[in-house]
Amino acid sequence: MKSRIVSNIYTQLLAKLDVKAESEMKVYSNTIPGSQVTFVMVPISSGEFVMGSPASEAGGQPDERPQHKVKIEPFWMGQFEVTWNEYEMFMYQDEERKFKKEIPTDPYVDKISDAVSRPTKPYVEMSFGMGKDGYPAISMTQHAANKYCEWLSAKMGQYYRLPTEAEWEYACRAGTTTKYSWGDDESQAGQYAWFEKNSDFKYQKVGRKLPNPWGLYDMHGNVAEWTLDGYEPNAYEKFANAVAVEPFVRGTKAYPHVVRGGSWDDSADKLRSAARRFSDKSWKQQDPQLPKSIWYLTDAQFLGFRVVRPLKVPAPEELHKVWNNGVEHE
Repeated sequence: MKSRIVSNIYTQLLAKLDVKAESEMKVYSNTIPGSQVTFVMVPISSGEFVMGSPASEAGGQPDERPQHKVKIEPFWMGQFEVTWNEYEMFMYQDEERKFKKEIPTDPYVDKISDAVSRPTKPYVEMSFGMGKDGYPAISMTQHAANKYCEWLSAKMGQYYRLPTEAEWEYACRAGTTTKYSWGDDESQAGQYAWFEKNSDFKYQKVGRKLPNPWGLYDMHGNVAEWTLDGYEPNAYEKFANAVAVEPFVRGTKAYPHVVRGGSWDDSADKLRSAARRFSDKSWKQQDPQLPKSIWYLTDAQFLGFRVVRPLKVPAPEELHKVWNNGVEHE
C-alpha cells in the first residue's frame, strides 16, 4: 500500500514537471487545491559554501566544527515557515473540505492525497493560545512534518520535503560567512528575528521582520525548524577532507534529529547561522498517551518547519525514504 501511494505521487510529479533547468527557476506562489490558502517558494541557486562555524566565532559549539566545503544542488525554499493555515488542512480533513462546494478539486488528486497518513486528533489545543491565522504551525514531530510534505506533494503535483541540514544552512547564510545572515552585530538581531528579548514569550506572525539576502523570512528565530537529518555531534568530521556533495545524515532512531534557526524562546547566540540543536524525549514529556504520539511534541512549542522543493525529482524508492524514515516510534 505504501509503495503504491508513493508510486502514484511520483507519476503525478513527472506529469506536472514544468521546470527542468535551473535557469528557469523563479519565485512562485501556490494555492493549495480546494482552498484559499497560499504559500510562496523562493529559488535557491546551486553553489558551494563553507558549512559550520570557525573556532573564533563567539557562541560557537564543537558540533559545528570542523568547517567544511559543501556543494548544493538547486531547490526552492518556502519564503516563510509553514503556517497553521497550511498545516491544519493536513491535520484536519474537515478543514481541507471547508471550500469543497465553492472550489472544485480533481477527484483523482484527492484520492491520492487522501491516501497519505494524517495526524490523529490532538489532545491539547496545539497553538497553546499563541495564535493561528498567519502564525507558524508548531509542536509537530519530524514524522508529522515529513508526512505533511508527502501530502503537499500529492496535492500540488510538485516534490516537497524538509531541507537537509546543509541545504538549510546554505539558504540561511545566503552567501554570507558571518555569524548571522545580516553580519556579526548581535545588536541588530531585533530587526531580523523574534527571540527572547523581543518576542513577548510567544511566536509571532511570519514575515514581520527583515528577510535574509535571498528573500527568506524568519530563518533566524520565531520558531526553530526541522531538517531532514539525524543528529550526530561529530558528523562534520566525515566531510572535512573533500567537498561534500549534498551531505545528509539519515536518522536511525527516533531521537535525535537536527533542528535549526533558533526560536522566540532563545538567546541571540542560538540564532547563529551555524547553530545546531537536536530533538530529545523531553519534547514529549507531558504527552499523556501510551505509547506516546508519533505526531505531536507537546513540549516543543518553539518548533516548526519550512519546506523545500528540489529541482530534481528522485526515484520512488528515495521518495519513500524521505517521507517515511521508519523511526517515528520510540
